[in-house]
Amino acid sequence: MISLADNDEILFVGTAEAEHVEMYLKAIWHIKERNEPVKISTIAKMLHVRQPSVVQMLKKLNGQDLVEYNKAGVFLTESGEKVGSNMMRNSRLLEVLMDSALKVEIDEEMVCGIEHHMNKQFTDALCTMLNHPRKCPHNHKIPEGECCEKN
Repeated sequence: MISLADNDEILFVGTAEAEHVEMYLKAIWHIKERNEPVKISTIAKMLHVRQPSVVQMLKKLNGQDLVEYNKAGVFLTESGEKVGSNMMRNSRLLEVLMDSALKVEIDEEMVCGIEHHMNKQFTDALCTMLNHPRKCPHNHKIPEGECCEKN
């Protein structure tokens, strides 16, 4: 965190590493959602990276208890499932915001940039403002949050 002056704005420097982890977990979650086997080649294709990079990241995620990665395949742990689901929820709520509320063309690059910086309070407020949509404009299910249970 960088403070410019006492009454000025505060700037934050994000961590690319955390965003990479979130993107891998989101990709695995999405592949799993499509009922496809989670393969290294599928992850690589989805994220536009080389397969050795995927293997390296899966080993790291395995060490952080976010995935189980072994000869049997790639599986999200409970923690990894939560992060992947949250990222997908953020992404799809932003798409609904752009499409339905703002009436602008969905900009996937912008969605990808914003989704990493949304906290639970913001996501729940956005979901509530949008009347708890169940599907995104691409007709995919939006994972429900605690705010959805109240309705």
